[in-house]
Amino acid sequence: MTPFQFILNGDRLALSRLLTQVENDSPAGRAALIELFPRTGKAHLIGVTGAPGVGKSSLVNQLVSHYRKTTKQRVAIIAVDPSSPFTGGAVLGDRVRMRDLAGDAGVFIRSMATRGSLGGLAQATANMAQVFDAAGFEIVIIETVGAGQSEVDVARLAHTTLVVEAPGMGDDIQSIKAGILEIADILIVNKADRPGVENTEKALKSMLELAHPTPRMFQHHGTTMSVPVPEADAQTALWIPPVLRTVSTEGNGIAELAESIAQHLAHLNQSGGWIMRERARLETELDALIRAELMSRFREDVSQKQYDEALEKILQRDISPLEAVKALMNGKAV
Repeated sequence: MTPFQFILNGDRLALSRLLTQVENDSPAGRAALIELFPRTGKAHLIGVTGAPGVGKSSLVNQLVSHYRKTTKQRVAIIAVDPSSPFTGGAVLGDRVRMRDLAGDAGVFIRSMATRGSLGGLAQATANMAQVFDAAGFEIVIIETVGAGQSEVDVARLAHTTLVVEAPGMGDDIQSIKAGILEIADILIVNKADRPGVENTEKALKSMLELAHPTPRMFQHHGTTMSVPVPEADAQTALWIPPVLRTVSTEGNGIAELAESIAQHLAHLNQSGGWIMRERARLETELDALIRAELMSRFREDVSQKQYDEALEKILQRDISPLEAVKALMNGKAV
Protein backbone atom coordinates (compact mmCIF):
# COMPACT_ATOMS: atom_id res chain seq x y z
CA MET A 1 0.00 0.00 0.00
CA THR A 2 1.38 3.44 -0.96
CA PRO A 3 1.86 6.26 1.59
CA PHE A 4 -1.09 8.08 0.06
CA GLN A 5 -3.38 5.09 0.52
CA PHE A 6 -2.43 4.88 4.18
CA ILE A 7 -3.13 8.55 4.90
CA LEU A 8 -6.30 8.48 2.77
CA ASN A 9 -7.57 5.72 5.04
CA GLY A 10 -7.09 8.04 8.01
CA ASP A 11 -3.97 6.36 9.40
CA ARG A 12 -2.62 9.16 11.64
CA LEU A 13 0.51 7.20 12.51
CA ALA A 14 1.37 6.81 8.81
CA LEU A 15 0.72 10.51 8.29
CA SER A 16 2.99 11.41 11.22
CA ARG A 17 5.79 9.23 9.87
CA LEU A 18 5.43 10.69 6.40
CA LEU A 19 5.57 14.24 7.78
CA THR A 20 8.78 13.37 9.62
CA GLN A 21 10.31 11.99 6.43
CA VAL A 22 9.30 15.12 4.54
CA GLU A 23 10.63 17.43 7.26
CA ASN A 24 13.96 15.55 7.26
CA ASP A 25 14.10 15.69 3.45
CA SER A 26 14.70 11.95 3.22
CA PRO A 27 14.61 10.03 -0.09
CA ALA A 28 11.36 8.37 1.02
CA GLY A 29 9.87 11.78 1.79
CA ARG A 30 10.83 13.15 -1.61
CA ALA A 31 9.38 10.10 -3.37
CA ALA A 32 6.11 10.51 -1.46
CA LEU A 33 5.89 14.20 -2.41
CA ILE A 34 6.24 13.30 -6.08
CA GLU A 35 3.45 10.75 -5.77
CA LEU A 36 1.18 13.04 -3.79
CA PHE A 37 1.63 16.25 -5.77
CA PRO A 38 -1.04 15.55 -8.45
CA ARG A 39 -3.60 15.31 -5.65
CA THR A 40 -2.80 18.74 -4.17
CA GLY A 41 -4.12 22.23 -4.91
CA LYS A 42 -7.47 21.98 -3.14
CA ALA A 43 -6.77 23.02 0.45
CA HIS A 44 -7.21 26.61 1.62
CA LEU A 45 -3.86 27.66 3.10
CA ILE A 46 -4.26 30.25 5.85
CA GLY A 47 -1.19 31.98 7.26
CA VAL A 48 -1.28 33.47 10.76
CA THR A 49 1.48 35.86 11.73
CA GLY A 50 2.19 38.70 14.13
CA ALA A 51 4.50 39.71 16.93
CA PRO A 52 5.18 37.29 19.80
CA GLY A 53 2.65 37.59 22.59
CA VAL A 54 -0.35 38.78 20.59
CA GLY A 55 -2.19 35.47 21.10
CA LYS A 56 -1.78 33.73 17.73
CA SER A 57 -1.94 30.19 19.11
CA SER A 58 -5.02 30.88 21.24
CA LEU A 59 -6.69 32.53 18.26
CA VAL A 60 -5.95 29.52 16.02
CA ASN A 61 -7.32 27.22 18.71
CA GLN A 62 -10.64 29.09 18.77
CA LEU A 63 -10.83 29.42 14.98
CA VAL A 64 -10.30 25.69 14.42
CA SER A 65 -12.85 24.85 17.11
CA HIS A 66 -15.34 27.10 15.27
CA TYR A 67 -14.69 25.32 11.96
CA ARG A 68 -15.12 21.91 13.53
CA LYS A 69 -18.43 22.89 15.17
CA THR A 70 -19.92 24.65 12.15
CA THR A 71 -18.50 23.43 8.82
CA LYS A 72 -17.05 20.09 10.03
CA GLN A 73 -14.08 20.68 7.73
CA ARG A 74 -10.87 18.80 8.45
CA VAL A 75 -8.17 21.19 9.61
CA ALA A 76 -4.40 20.75 9.80
CA ILE A 77 -2.19 23.11 11.79
CA ILE A 78 1.50 23.64 11.13
CA ALA A 79 2.93 25.52 14.11
CA VAL A 80 6.43 26.81 13.42
CA ASP A 81 8.61 27.48 16.47
CA PRO A 82 11.99 29.26 16.46
CA SER A 83 15.09 27.14 16.96
CA SER A 84 17.67 28.17 19.51
CA PRO A 85 20.77 29.67 17.82
CA PHE A 86 22.87 28.03 20.57
CA THR A 87 21.46 24.53 21.03
CA GLY A 88 19.44 24.14 17.84
CA GLY A 89 16.47 22.98 19.88
CA ALA A 90 12.93 24.33 19.95
CA VAL A 91 10.22 24.37 22.62
CA LEU A 92 7.40 23.33 20.25
CA GLY A 93 4.89 24.47 22.88
CA ASP A 94 1.94 25.48 20.71
CA ARG A 95 0.09 22.28 21.54
CA VAL A 96 -0.22 23.45 25.15
CA ARG A 97 -2.42 26.34 23.99
CA MET A 98 -4.34 24.07 21.60
CA ARG A 99 -5.21 21.29 24.05
CA ASP A 100 -8.92 21.93 23.43
CA LEU A 101 -8.44 20.28 20.03
CA ALA A 102 -6.91 17.10 21.45
CA GLY A 103 -8.83 13.97 20.59
CA ASP A 104 -10.56 15.44 17.53
CA ALA A 105 -9.87 13.10 14.62
CA GLY A 106 -10.62 15.95 12.20
CA VAL A 107 -7.73 18.05 13.49
CA PHE A 108 -4.04 17.34 13.07
CA ILE A 109 -1.45 19.56 14.79
CA ARG A 110 2.17 19.40 13.68
CA SER A 111 4.84 21.45 15.40
CA MET A 112 8.14 22.06 13.67
CA ALA A 113 11.29 24.07 14.27
CA THR A 114 12.64 26.74 11.94
CA ARG A 115 16.08 25.10 11.87
CA GLY A 116 17.68 28.42 11.11
CA SER A 117 15.44 29.32 8.14
CA LEU A 118 15.01 33.06 7.66
CA GLY A 119 11.64 34.57 8.41
CA GLY A 120 10.59 31.81 10.77
CA LEU A 121 9.43 29.47 8.03
CA ALA A 122 11.36 26.24 7.68
CA GLN A 123 12.03 25.08 4.15
CA ALA A 124 9.92 21.98 4.77
CA THR A 125 6.77 23.95 5.63
CA ALA A 126 5.53 24.10 2.04
CA ASN A 127 6.09 20.37 1.57
CA MET A 128 4.25 19.54 4.79
CA ALA A 129 1.33 21.68 3.65
CA GLN A 130 1.25 19.65 0.44
CA VAL A 131 1.04 16.41 2.42
CA PHE A 132 -1.94 17.69 4.41
CA ASP A 133 -3.53 18.95 1.19
CA ALA A 134 -3.19 15.54 -0.46
CA ALA A 135 -4.45 13.84 2.71
CA GLY A 136 -7.80 15.59 2.31
CA PHE A 137 -7.56 18.40 4.86
CA GLU A 138 -9.72 21.22 3.52
CA ILE A 139 -7.97 23.90 5.60
CA VAL A 140 -4.28 24.12 6.44
CA ILE A 141 -3.33 26.80 8.97
CA ILE A 142 0.31 27.85 9.13
CA GLU A 143 1.14 29.69 12.34
CA THR A 144 4.53 31.38 12.23
CA VAL A 145 6.87 32.56 14.94
CA GLY A 146 6.36 36.28 14.36
CA ALA A 147 10.05 36.94 13.83
CA GLY A 148 9.58 40.43 12.36
CA GLN A 149 10.33 41.81 8.91
CA SER A 150 11.21 38.48 7.28
CA GLU A 151 7.82 37.16 8.39
CA VAL A 152 6.39 38.35 5.07
CA ASP A 153 7.52 34.94 3.77
CA VAL A 154 4.23 33.55 5.02
CA ALA A 155 2.37 35.62 2.41
CA ARG A 156 4.17 33.71 -0.34
CA LEU A 157 2.90 30.42 1.01
CA ALA A 158 -0.68 31.19 2.08
CA HIS A 159 -3.81 32.03 0.11
CA THR A 160 -5.17 34.12 2.99
CA THR A 161 -2.86 35.88 5.45
CA LEU A 162 -4.06 36.92 8.90
CA VAL A 163 -1.96 39.52 10.72
CA VAL A 164 -2.60 39.62 14.45
CA GLU A 165 -1.94 42.71 16.55
CA ALA A 166 -2.75 43.52 20.18
CA PRO A 167 -3.14 46.69 22.23
CA GLY A 168 -0.24 47.73 24.40
CA MET A 169 2.43 45.95 22.34
CA GLY A 170 4.42 49.15 21.75
CA ASP A 171 4.47 51.63 18.90
CA ASP A 172 1.43 51.12 16.66
CA ILE A 173 3.50 52.32 13.70
CA GLN A 174 5.91 49.41 14.17
CA SER A 175 3.66 47.14 12.13
CA ILE A 176 4.23 49.21 9.01
CA LYS A 177 7.98 49.36 9.69
CA ALA A 178 8.12 45.59 9.79
CA GLY A 179 6.38 45.28 6.45
CA ILE A 180 3.64 43.25 8.10
CA LEU A 181 0.71 45.48 7.16
CA GLU A 182 1.30 45.14 3.42
CA ILE A 183 0.86 41.36 3.47
CA ALA A 184 -2.38 41.30 5.47
CA ASP A 185 -5.60 40.06 3.90
CA ILE A 186 -7.31 40.38 7.29
CA LEU A 187 -6.08 42.44 10.24
CA ILE A 188 -6.99 41.26 13.73
CA VAL A 189 -6.77 43.24 16.93
CA ASN A 190 -6.69 40.42 19.47
CA LYS A 191 -7.00 40.89 23.24
CA ALA A 192 -9.55 43.58 22.40
CA ASP A 193 -10.70 43.69 26.02
CA ARG A 194 -7.50 45.52 26.94
CA PRO A 195 -7.14 49.30 27.21
CA GLY A 196 -5.91 51.03 24.07
CA VAL A 197 -7.79 48.87 21.58
CA GLU A 198 -9.38 51.94 19.99
CA ASN A 199 -5.99 53.54 19.35
CA THR A 200 -4.58 50.37 17.82
CA GLU A 201 -7.62 49.91 15.60
CA LYS A 202 -7.57 53.55 14.53
CA ALA A 203 -3.86 53.40 13.66
CA LEU A 204 -4.34 50.27 11.54
CA LYS A 205 -7.30 51.75 9.68
CA SER A 206 -5.33 54.95 9.00
CA MET A 207 -2.50 52.94 7.51
CA LEU A 208 -4.94 50.96 5.40
CA GLU A 209 -6.35 54.18 3.95
CA LEU A 210 -2.83 55.11 2.82
CA ALA A 211 -2.32 51.71 1.23
CA HIS A 212 -5.83 51.43 -0.24
CA PRO A 213 -7.12 54.86 -1.27
CA THR A 214 -10.88 55.31 -1.48
CA PRO A 215 -12.89 58.01 -3.26
CA ARG A 216 -12.57 61.22 -1.24
CA MET A 217 -15.82 63.08 -0.55
CA PHE A 218 -16.06 66.85 -0.08
CA GLN A 219 -18.64 69.65 -0.15
CA HIS A 220 -18.53 72.25 -2.95
CA HIS A 221 -21.22 74.98 -2.98
CA GLY A 222 -23.47 72.72 -0.94
CA THR A 223 -23.09 69.79 -3.36
CA THR A 224 -21.39 66.54 -2.34
CA MET A 225 -18.63 65.67 -4.81
CA SER A 226 -15.97 62.96 -4.89
CA VAL A 227 -12.49 62.47 -6.28
CA PRO A 228 -12.39 58.98 -7.85
CA VAL A 229 -9.53 56.58 -7.25
CA PRO A 230 -7.09 56.37 -10.19
CA GLU A 231 -7.62 53.27 -12.29
CA ALA A 232 -4.33 51.61 -11.31
CA ASP A 233 -5.12 52.07 -7.62
CA ALA A 234 -8.67 50.83 -8.08
CA GLN A 235 -7.33 47.51 -9.32
CA THR A 236 -5.20 47.02 -6.21
CA ALA A 237 -8.01 48.14 -3.91
CA LEU A 238 -10.46 45.42 -4.94
CA TRP A 239 -9.97 43.71 -1.57
CA ILE A 240 -9.51 46.06 1.37
CA PRO A 241 -8.38 44.14 4.47
CA PRO A 242 -10.97 44.40 7.22
CA VAL A 243 -9.89 45.23 10.78
CA LEU A 244 -11.53 42.89 13.27
CA ARG A 245 -11.56 42.73 17.05
CA THR A 246 -11.23 39.41 18.86
CA VAL A 247 -10.77 38.14 22.39
CA SER A 248 -9.43 34.65 21.78
CA THR A 249 -9.59 33.60 25.44
CA GLU A 250 -13.33 34.22 25.42
CA GLY A 251 -14.05 33.26 21.82
CA ASN A 252 -15.35 36.73 21.01
CA GLY A 253 -15.18 37.78 17.35
CA ILE A 254 -14.22 34.31 16.09
CA ALA A 255 -17.42 33.84 14.05
CA GLU A 256 -16.87 37.22 12.38
CA LEU A 257 -13.27 36.25 11.62
CA ALA A 258 -14.36 32.97 10.00
CA GLU A 259 -16.90 34.90 7.91
CA SER A 260 -14.21 37.34 6.71
CA ILE A 261 -11.96 34.42 5.75
CA ALA A 262 -14.84 32.89 3.77
CA GLN A 263 -15.44 36.24 2.04
CA HIS A 264 -11.77 36.52 1.10
CA LEU A 265 -11.81 32.99 -0.30
CA ALA A 266 -14.87 33.85 -2.39
CA HIS A 267 -13.11 37.00 -3.59
CA LEU A 268 -10.06 34.98 -4.66
CA ASN A 269 -12.22 32.53 -6.61
CA GLN A 270 -14.27 35.24 -8.32
CA SER A 271 -11.37 37.56 -9.20
CA GLY A 272 -8.89 34.92 -10.32
CA GLY A 273 -6.71 35.72 -7.33
CA TRP A 274 -6.59 32.06 -6.29
CA ILE A 275 -4.81 31.05 -9.49
CA MET A 276 -2.45 34.03 -9.24
CA ARG A 277 -1.50 33.19 -5.66
CA GLU A 278 -1.08 29.52 -6.50
CA ARG A 279 1.26 30.46 -9.34
CA ALA A 280 3.27 32.82 -7.13
CA ARG A 281 3.43 30.22 -4.35
CA LEU A 282 4.63 27.45 -6.64
CA GLU A 283 7.10 29.81 -8.32
CA THR A 284 8.61 30.63 -4.93
CA GLU A 285 8.83 26.94 -4.09
CA LEU A 286 10.39 26.11 -7.46
CA ASP A 287 13.01 28.86 -7.08
CA ALA A 288 13.90 27.62 -3.59
CA LEU A 289 14.33 24.05 -4.83
CA ILE A 290 16.48 25.22 -7.74
CA ARG A 291 18.74 27.18 -5.37
CA ALA A 292 19.08 24.16 -3.09
CA GLU A 293 19.89 21.86 -6.02
CA LEU A 294 22.45 24.27 -7.45
CA MET A 295 24.15 24.56 -4.06
CA SER A 296 24.22 20.78 -3.77
CA ARG A 297 25.84 20.43 -7.20
CA PHE A 298 28.30 23.19 -6.35
CA ARG A 299 29.38 21.32 -3.23
CA GLU A 300 29.87 18.18 -5.29
CA ASP A 301 32.07 19.93 -7.86
CA VAL A 302 34.12 22.06 -5.48
CA SER A 303 36.20 20.35 -2.80
CA GLN A 304 36.26 21.58 0.78
CA LYS A 305 39.96 22.38 0.32
CA GLN A 306 39.23 24.67 -2.65
CA TYR A 307 36.46 26.37 -0.73
CA ASP A 308 38.65 26.90 2.36
CA GLU A 309 41.48 28.29 0.25
CA ALA A 310 39.12 30.77 -1.39
CA LEU A 311 37.72 31.82 2.00
CA GLU A 312 41.24 32.35 3.37
CA LYS A 313 42.17 34.60 0.45
CA ILE A 314 38.98 36.59 1.01
CA LEU A 315 39.91 36.99 4.69
CA GLN A 316 43.35 38.23 3.68
CA ARG A 317 41.70 40.65 1.23
CA ASP A 318 43.73 39.14 -1.63
CA ILE A 319 40.56 38.67 -3.68
CA SER A 320 36.98 39.83 -3.39
CA PRO A 321 34.04 37.47 -2.75
CA LEU A 322 32.82 38.16 -6.31
CA GLU A 323 36.16 37.07 -7.78
CA ALA A 324 36.20 33.95 -5.61
CA VAL A 325 32.70 32.95 -6.69
CA LYS A 326 33.54 33.43 -10.36
CA ALA A 327 36.68 31.28 -10.07
CA LEU A 328 34.97 28.50 -8.06
CA MET A 329 31.99 28.36 -10.42
CA ASN A 330 34.34 28.04 -13.39
CA GLY A 331 36.36 25.29 -11.70
CA LYS A 332 39.52 27.38 -11.58
CA ALA A 333 42.05 27.68 -8.78
CA VAL A 334 41.57 30.80 -6.72
